[in-house]
Amino acid sequence: MAALDTTRTITGSNGLVGRIAAVYNSIASAIVEWNDARVTRNALSKLSDRELEDIGMSRSDIEAVAAGKAGF
Repeated sequence: MAALDTTRTITGSNGLVGRIAAVYNSIASAIVEWNDARVTRNALSKLSDRELEDIGMSRSDIEAVAAGKAGF
């Protein structure tokens, strides 16, 4: 006689589905971070040297700020 266990719930955090979702979320997060850095870099690059100086930055600071590594 076969029995079917209906007391288990699938949350998606275990097994293959959970791993696939984790990979997808990781990729999506990386794309969002890359795009945010790109937008920040482009916006700061459009500013003049005088405007950058007004906010306490120089051209050499742009990459660090875009990467989120600056202490501003």
